[in-house]
Amino acid sequence: MGAIRISGVTKSFGEFQALSSISLEVAQGEFVTLLGPSGCGKTTLLKIISGFIEPTDGQIEIGGENVTRLPPEQRDTALCFQSYALFPHLTVRENLEFGLRQKKLGRDEIASRVRDVSTKLELAAQMDKLPNQLSGGQQQRVSLGRALVMRPSVILFDEPLSNLDAKLRDQVRIEIRRIQKDYDLTAIYVTHDQAEALAMSDRVVVLNQGRAEQIDTPERLYAAPATSFVADFIGSANVMEGTVLSADGAGLCTVETPIGVLEAKDAGVPPGAIRRLSWRPEKAQIGEPGLTATVTHRAFQGHFTDLTVDTGGTLYRVQTGRDDIREGDGITFALRPADIVFLEAVG
Repeated sequence: MGAIRISGVTKSFGEFQALSSISLEVAQGEFVTLLGPSGCGKTTLLKIISGFIEPTDGQIEIGGENVTRLPPEQRDTALCFQSYALFPHLTVRENLEFGLRQKKLGRDEIASRVRDVSTKLELAAQMDKLPNQLSGGQQQRVSLGRALVMRPSVILFDEPLSNLDAKLRDQVRIEIRRIQKDYDLTAIYVTHDQAEALAMSDRVVVLNQGRAEQIDTPERLYAAPATSFVADFIGSANVMEGTVLSADGAGLCTVETPIGVLEAKDAGVPPGAIRRLSWRPEKAQIGEPGLTATVTHRAFQGHFTDLTVDTGGTLYRVQTGRDDIREGDGITFALRPADIVFLEAVG
């Protein structure tokens, strides 16, 4: 049985439907990220799981218990906020102890839990400081520690890294994942940052306008997006329409596209069908014969160069390890059949 089971959850605010029949089962110790743009429903779903919002329809189970109508304090969850939400007048130690004292745990148990968490989060030297004496990263670790000392079965993260600079975000997200594994916690993590989602998650729920577009591993989301939205939101993708011309019976088909006739892996799409297709910029085989293009923009990125190219009057992105290509240059490139992904039908 999963640690969390979300069954047909819908949430409406008046005429606005924020969530539409979301279903998801999360296993014990799994790290699942809710990913999507602003307004897609990810924070609403997190608040429903935590008990701060009741769903209009559907059910939430945690550890096999129906908690749909239970308040937050009666659920075995802890929430790590975006804004840290530390008590400014309490020391780090007192912030960590606060929830445990509210639960009226014994002095020795409180001391043991705080010592364990402060050691794992490398906070031992900060215990007598106030929050305003800490860096942003240290404050985030205290916020995380305050959730961890409660030893919940489920820990919920509401964009916890959004207030940190880029370098510190990388460090803290590694710490969050390490601590989550050390404690074998089930984690639900909300972010709009697809790099965070890909780097941290066992699975990702891609939300769009209140609906789950795809639920999959980071690797599958990137390599085999199910829709144009997922292809474009997860990394960079070139999306175009194509008409299937024929299949050769040996696993390949030909597709007419705006950049020419391409070979793709046969996805069982019948001849004459119009589908959206996607391909990743880094999959373009620069210098190989096949397609011709003119470079209209060049952006050197260190380990690769990002190129915008005009192919048949349409702009696409390609990437290369070469640094000798300039704006205005003509190039050729090829796409392998395995790198072209069929998406949804058109029309």
